[in-house]
Amino acid sequence: NPGPGGYGAIILNGEERFEVKGGEKLTTNNRMELKAAIEALKQVQKEEAKVVVYTDSEYLKKGITEWIFNWKRKNYKDVKNDAMWRELDSISSVLKIEWHWVKAHAGNKYNEEADALARNTLESYR
Repeated sequence: NPGPGGYGAIILNGEERFEVKGGEKLTTNNRMELKAAIEALKQVQKEEAKVVVYTDSEYLKKGITEWIFNWKRKNYKDVKNDAMWRELDSISSVLKIEWHWVKAHAGNKYNEEADALARNTLESYR
């Protein structure tokens, strides 16, 4: 941190399952957490769609549900990753999102699968 990083997300829509994954050669854990959410939410095309997001990143959950209101009021002054936060806010504004935090590496099936996607993708960026 900083260094190579990967991200992964699992999208479930009824019986359908989609995987989103990628990475960068020079990044941070926080940027990859944001990227996973951004890329996954981009797959939800329907305006006003109801989405439930589970993340093991308190940075992501608190950032989008608590801190962002003050950041926007201050025009994102001194906010790290501000372009990514702006993009996430823009995408989120047309969806109805319920955000949940889950403990990492605690046996949550889809969190473990998303983590494995990120780790496996990371290998191609080393």
